[in-house]
This record gives sequence, structure tokens and C-alpha cells, in this order.
Amino acid sequence: MKFEKIKGLIVAPFTPFDKKGEVNLSPIADYAKLLQKNGLIGVFINGSSGEGYMLTVEERMKLAEKWISVAPKGFKVIVHVGATCIKDSYKMAKHAQEIGAFGTGAMASPFPKAGRVEELVKYCEEIACGASDLPFYFYHIPVLNGVYLPMLPFLKAADERIPNLAGIKYTYESFYEYNQCMLYENGKFDMLHGQDETVLNGLIMGGAQGGISGTGSYIGNVLVGIINEYNNGNTEKARELQNYAQDVINVIAKYRGNIVCGKRIMKLIGVGLGINRTPFQNITDEEEIIIKKELEAIGFFEKCNKL
Repeated sequence: MKFEKIKGLIVAPFTPFDKKGEVNLSPIADYAKLLQKNGLIGVFINGSSGEGYMLTVEERMKLAEKWISVAPKGFKVIVHVGATCIKDSYKMAKHAQEIGAFGTGAMASPFPKAGRVEELVKYCEEIACGASDLPFYFYHIPVLNGVYLPMLPFLKAADERIPNLAGIKYTYESFYEYNQCMLYENGKFDMLHGQDETVLNGLIMGGAQGGISGTGSYIGNVLVGIINEYNNGNTEKARELQNYAQDVINVIAKYRGNIVCGKRIMKLIGVGLGINRTPFQNITDEEEIIIKKELEAIGFFEKCNKL
């Protein structure tokens, strides 16, 4: 099966919760408009940024329904359906296809961990067949699940087993492996770059055309700018924007990362998405004040996504 390759940047959005930690669907329509307005072309929902493994199956399906119902025309909604129970994954994949998602994806289960490529291929195969008409993306993020399996052998094995495998969301540091996967079978698979701190590296080294971003909810316009400037031959400007993105990432890294700090930053730019679920330690009011000052010091509020 052949699917279109994604050109541009997709966001891994946060899941909105209310003060009690219940899913709150009401901000999603405005959230989608914000992303499209700032140059983003879609979302990869219920993944790590969306605290997907901390949601019930029913919550994840309701979120998928909401995102698809409010998505602007042409806005892609990819649904992460990975779970520790393969039956849950299959159910969510089937549901995503039924409600009109653009595609599905899954990271390797954190338990039990796939210890061999064959085990990972089997896991993805059983999930992907739940939405056999849609492109399926494996989400490679070993720092979260401890599954440090080589991706080129995975592609070679999965190529013969998963007809709707479209590619990999590659969130790992090995640009050598990334490039080898890009070159496999003359670029057969869509290798979506997944590290915002190295977007420019992915463009230069791997020839990336698309990516899935965690920080794109608030600096998506900057990350899109890196891609556009590079494609227009303005490498120096692209480098400047990449360095600025790293300045922002340096701030969130000090305050429990994108899932926690990034979600609170959304409040600072006017899109309140509530708290994080346990066991995440939420940003305190005192920390928020410090974070705001650190962001102001690097000109964040002049450069961030605008409503």
C-alpha cells in the first residue's frame, strides 16, 4: 500500500483536563485553530505529550472523536493507539478508522517490553490490522519505554508483514540510523522526525520532509520556520531559529519537561489545558512565575504561537 508522505509539521498535543483531572473536551476546537493558524498541519493525539497511557480506552476514543469533529479542512488527525493490552490497541485502531482519522500509530509497549525485532513487528502487525485502510506509524521513543531495538531491521521485517506500514515517528538521537531508514528501498517509508531540538539536523542529514513535534503547541511557528527557511536555502536563518527553539527547550527541561512545563506554558499563551495526571508533579504557582520570567528573558512571548 502506498500513502502520501507528510510534508510539514504535526503536533503531539496535550490532553486538556479540568481541576479534578477529568478529560475536558471544551478547549480542543480553539486548540486546533491555534495550531493551524501557526502553520501546523495536524495532530498526533493520545501519545506521550497527551498522557495517552494514563487515559482510559473510553477517554482516548472520546478525544479522537472530538479532534476529528473540530479539525479544520485538510488538518490531519493521527491517533496513537498503543497500549499494554493488544485488544485495547486493536479496538482503538478500529474506532479511529471508523470515525475518519488520517492514520494510526503506536509506540512499543512499556510492559512487557519487546526484546526482539520479531516481537515488536508482531505487536505492530496486530494493531495495524485494526485500521487496515489507514497508514500506520510506529512511534520509536525508547527513552520512554526502554525498547532500544534497531529500526532498520524492524523496517525490513515489517515491510513484508504490515501492508499499511507508512513509516516511523523517530524520536531518538541516532542520525546515522535515521538516515539509513530514510534510504531503505529508495525512501519507501515516511520517516517523521520527532525531536524538536534537532529539526535542522534531520533536514540536513536525513532529508526529512515532515515531523511530529512536542513543543509545537507553543513554538510551532518557529519550528515550521526552520523547515521553511531551510527549504528556501536560508540555512543561517534556519540555524538561528533552531538555536532559539533550543533556548525554549532549555527552560522546559529545568521544570520537568514538555509534558509538565509545556502544558503550563499553554496557559501563559492563553490556552488553558488544566493539570497533569498523577504521578506527574504539576507546576506550582511559584514555579509558573519563574518560568514566565525565564521565557520573557529570551523573548518567548514575541515569538510564540499566537491566537
